[in-house]
Amino acid sequence: QVQLVESGGGLVQPGGSLRLSCAASGSIFRFVTMGWYRQAPGKQRELVATITASDRTTYGDSVKGRFTISRDNAKNTVYLQMNSLKPEDTAVYYCSSGVGLQVASWGQGTQVTVSS
Repeated sequence: QVQLVESGGGLVQPGGSLRLSCAASGSIFRFVTMGWYRQAPGKQRELVATITASDRTTYGDSVKGRFTISRDNAKNTVYLQMNSLKPEDTAVYYCSSGVGLQVASWGQGTQVTVSS
């Protein structure tokens, strides 16, 4: 099973940027779909972005044009570049790995707070 460790969360003002990182263990990283999900208080966990082994990306409607997911197979790391952040982006962000939208592993989560 892949182990995932997120980093890069924090407090940022509206309109600002953050980059999240997720380091994965194991030798199968390059073969799996990686993703980012988020969960705000009182809300269900929602898809933010995914990237397949062939670098095909998908995004949730609320982040299209603002967030970019990427992966570095040499470093076993997936990134989420978040620009033009809004207060409604405030949530715990979770890294995931799996096949397609079938998640097999979750990270522990990292808090992102967008506030002035």
